[in-house]
Amino acid sequence: MVVALLLIPIVVGGCSHTDEGTLSQEANQFFNQGNYGAALDKYEQLIEHHPEVADRVLFEMGVTYAYPRNAQKDYGKALQCFEKVIADYPDSKYKHDSHMMILQINNVIIKNNKMAAQQAALEASRQAYASKADEVAKLEENVKVLEENVETLEAKVFALRTEPADMVLIEKKARRLTLFTKGEVIKTYKIALGGNPVGPKERQGDLKTPEGTYIIDSRNGNSGFHLALHISYPNEKDKLRAKELGVAPGGDIMIHGIKNGLAAVGAAHAEVDWTEGCIAVTNQEMEEIYKFVPNGTTVEIRP
Repeated sequence: MVVALLLIPIVVGGCSHTDEGTLSQEANQFFNQGNYGAALDKYEQLIEHHPEVADRVLFEMGVTYAYPRNAQKDYGKALQCFEKVIADYPDSKYKHDSHMMILQINNVIIKNNKMAAQQAALEASRQAYASKADEVAKLEENVKVLEENVETLEAKVFALRTEPADMVLIEKKARRLTLFTKGEVIKTYKIALGGNPVGPKERQGDLKTPEGTYIIDSRNGNSGFHLALHISYPNEKDKLRAKELGVAPGGDIMIHGIKNGLAAVGAAHAEVDWTEGCIAVTNQEMEEIYKFVPNGTTVEIRP
């Protein structure tokens, strides 16, 4: 069994410019016809003759190489395309989505490898214990039932909670967010931070996640990152530090979910720090946090 890659909806070649429109249209037509090899050839011509759109073309090539319906898909070449966008075009609007595609592909590769290893181990066990097949099957079923019961119990306990959180603790080094009510831990979550996470945020654009004590001062139910809770950065200490440095302190620090359209990345998003300074969780986790954390809740962010 091979895990299929869940790609974000992309209309390949849909942003043609007048100076390279013919090649873009031909690449788009080949892609829509399922002739992915021909589409890739057109992309190569585009890069050769129109380097000004190379970042877009590389991104579309990466998508084509990784496309689930492409029988000759090549995750290695797809990764090379996305990595080249990030390395060679730091200001490209395709840089962020390239990061997310790399995460998604690596997650698929890891799952495929794990599944292959598990299938090999299971086959070896079946051969070694063929005489005990019924016993093994029953044990496997019992384990599955126990796991389902534990998950169900945890979900029911959490669902029974009605008291809101009164504190959010964010531990940057541990990449962990914890909800508290009256000193009791409600739940913990694995998080991703800003791309330059070490140290407190000092200025706008430094990709750092703040450190200090704040509150949730507003919320956005229509966020581009699937719900968002706004943190009251900068506080007075942050403003004073920025003033002494002669810089703008920045703002718009949120606890939010995954960018709309990329929810399939799931928990794999936390394998790298990818935000511009915000604290990110999965969409399902964000729905829980959004429910339990009212405006005015204290947020403590530790190094």
